Amino acid sequence: MTDNALSSLIRRSIGWMEAIPYWLVALVARLSIAGVFWQSGRTKVEGFTVTDSAIELFRTEFQLPVINPALAAHLATYAEHLFPVLLVLGLATRFAALALLVMTLVIQIFVYPDAWPTHGVWAASLLLLMTRGAGLVSLDHWTGRRI
Repeated sequence: MTDNALSSLIRRSIGWMEAIPYWLVALVARLSIAGVFWQSGRTKVEGFTVTDSAIELFRTEFQLPVINPALAAHLATYAEHLFPVLLVLGLATRFAALALLVMTLVIQIFVYPDAWPTHGVWAASLLLLMTRGAGLVSLDHWTGRRI
């Protein structure tokens, strides 16, 4: 393959990649990160009640400074259910992403500091949504057009 042919192939490949619509990237980011937090939240409840084992987890393993473990378990569980739903709907996406980014930072700093590769991926998705928004396939887009 000649240098011109290789250069042309690279330019065309980059063009194809740049043609991927942002709404698709945002949708994948929203659904993926929502799934991570939703699944975590589901492990902390039985029906509509935060389980004793979830509270014990916050008391023994997570041990967040300053906040009562029972309160932390309830707040985390509510957040892991509310904010993923908002992300899936694309409603208040930037603020839901900000809330989950703060939660990610708390987890990274106080709970699992060695899990930075995983938390970095979460943070990248959340930062993308915070800075660029939910995209065309979202309630944010449709309500924003009316405002």
